[in-house]
Amino acid sequence: MATGTSSDADADAQPDTVDLAIVGGGVIGALIAYEAIAADPDLSVVILERGLVGQGASSRSAGVHFPRGATARVRALTEHSHLAWQQLAGEHGLPIREVDATVVSAGDPFAISTTYLRLGVQSTPADLPAGWSAPPDARSWPLYGCQHADVQQVAARIIAGLRGRVRVLEGTEVTELSSGSTHRLTLSQGQQIHADRVVLAPGPWIGHPAWADLLAPLGLRVKKIVAAHIESTPAPGDPMTVLHDEDAFLLPLPERGHFLFSYTCDRWDVSPDDAGLVLEPSDLDDARAVLGRYAPHLAASCTSGRVFCDAYSPHREPVVAELRPGLVFAGAAGGSGYRLAPAIAAETVAALDLAPTRVLSEPLQRQA
Repeated sequence: MATGTSSDADADAQPDTVDLAIVGGGVIGALIAYEAIAADPDLSVVILERGLVGQGASSRSAGVHFPRGATARVRALTEHSHLAWQQLAGEHGLPIREVDATVVSAGDPFAISTTYLRLGVQSTPADLPAGWSAPPDARSWPLYGCQHADVQQVAARIIAGLRGRVRVLEGTEVTELSSGSTHRLTLSQGQQIHADRVVLAPGPWIGHPAWADLLAPLGLRVKKIVAAHIESTPAPGDPMTVLHDEDAFLLPLPERGHFLFSYTCDRWDVSPDDAGLVLEPSDLDDARAVLGRYAPHLAASCTSGRVFCDAYSPHREPVVAELRPGLVFAGAAGGSGYRLAPAIAAETVAALDLAPTRVLSEPLQRQA
């Protein structure tokens, strides 16, 4: 009897073993799981999320996709993700809607046409809504293929559709990560998981002690991201306005009854767990200054907003990097995690030596 009890206890003490562990249950982690299961339906996969799926950085996302890229690689990732999101949205009923958009710039028209995909014919002078102004030499272009998504719900729905094939452990933080014949992850509840492959998709939590040293050679940094809320009700059919020269955009959110104004905040080396990562008076002052140059009638209504942060790479492109054999980092999307998630997922699965799938990988292959 005692022997049986001891044997049962020993069995209970054995670590959990899986083929793939994904650390991070945001939109990038969700699509990596989706793509991995599509590549190999027999793969045993676990998603480890310290909070609730979709409620980390994904819940603060502006949820905007517009087809552009400052580099050839980002343009290829954008095109890939554009096609993949169209297919995924239709197949899974994801909360993604199309948005009309206009790009405004006084810069080189050739550079604009190179940076943005699916541009219409330029208008000179800029064709802007009533009450708007722009530099005398500014032009405007209609931009097609833009979307807005509830990113938190997108991630949650994708993961919900995977349950039964993928284990999801929420409220579970990885406190230690070590590698040997397999990768050993120690969890906040005390148990361990041994995984043949691991993907780190932590969003801005790149400084977590369990993997900070592993990521240090990548040179990643975390930047504050601010989006102001403009307390003015969008009219039906209001387009998104992209202020290219300001690296900013104004997005109508009719479902919320206000506009969202995203602009560049140049505060670096923040932490997502920093209690001081809040909307400051200077943030709103900066937003009003930028918006006031184009839409002064809206600047006065800039009274609140949202704040978070994201990881950026030195070359301002997403990173998919094998840190150790079978251990891959995926992220540093620089505020474009939703926009580029399908392409990042396809690159990650390829880095794990899993067979690519048609849904997420075929568009990327066409760009190669």
